[in-house]
Amino acid sequence: MTSWLVLGGILLVAGALTCRWLWRRRRRKTLLATPLTADQREVVERLVPLVKRLPPPLREALEGKMNLFFDQITFRGINGLEVTEAMRLSIGAQACLLIVNSPVWYDTLRNVLVYPSAFLTERGTHDGHFVHEGHHATLGESWARGPVVLSWDDALQGGLDAQDGHNVVIHEFAHQLDGLSGHVDGIPILRKGQAYAGWEQAMLDAYHDHGERLDRGERTLIDPYGATNHQEFFAEVIVAFFEKPTALRSEEPALYAQLAQLLALDPAQWDQAVGVR
Repeated sequence: MTSWLVLGGILLVAGALTCRWLWRRRRRKTLLATPLTADQREVVERLVPLVKRLPPPLREALEGKMNLFFDQITFRGINGLEVTEAMRLSIGAQACLLIVNSPVWYDTLRNVLVYPSAFLTERGTHDGHFVHEGHHATLGESWARGPVVLSWDDALQGGLDAQDGHNVVIHEFAHQLDGLSGHVDGIPILRKGQAYAGWEQAMLDAYHDHGERLDRGERTLIDPYGATNHQEFFAEVIVAFFEKPTALRSEEPALYAQLAQLLALDPAQWDQAVGVR
């Protein structure tokens, strides 16, 4: 009798887990097929004009992924900030651009913390002998398995200006994308058929070229912060890929090709379609 009770209990648990899995699968499918409302779409186009460059199928996919994102993510205002729907839409649109045509997802992320403006963080600096602790103004942070922390002033400005090569939301969510491999090191999970050797060669060549240009005092297409290390270079390259795609394709064609394959996107073609140089 006891063994039958145990077996029955196991079957009940298994059945409950299966039902939950099926429910979550159906809900995910429904959310991905749900468009934004007309009012929400107007806010996104106004606060993140980059989305207007997307071809119609990608715009539909972006809206579905945003709805899935909002179902998963809790936005928390810090220092008295009240997170409005417009804030959520702006941040969500920018975050989902990276994965709009990709099977990967921000699986472990549950919270986005939003400060009103740049916030202070404790960081150590090393002078060769000692580590000195100090406060530093920060625009954003991305932690393994979350949260993502953002300055709203800078998230807003990054979304509004789609061509200046500065975007804190895309930068921090590039770190989340990078970290899906288990390490934040500039080597994300590559697409099926994408060779690691080709990725490494393109990234390292561009990284070294970036550093050499900065050493010569030259202006660079990719933000100088990308010279910090490989993971920051990856994040800044992703920003340039979306905001300065035509120039990046011209300056670093091998790197652009790797990013286009990784994200299954070609934003330089979007620019051509709408006449952006």
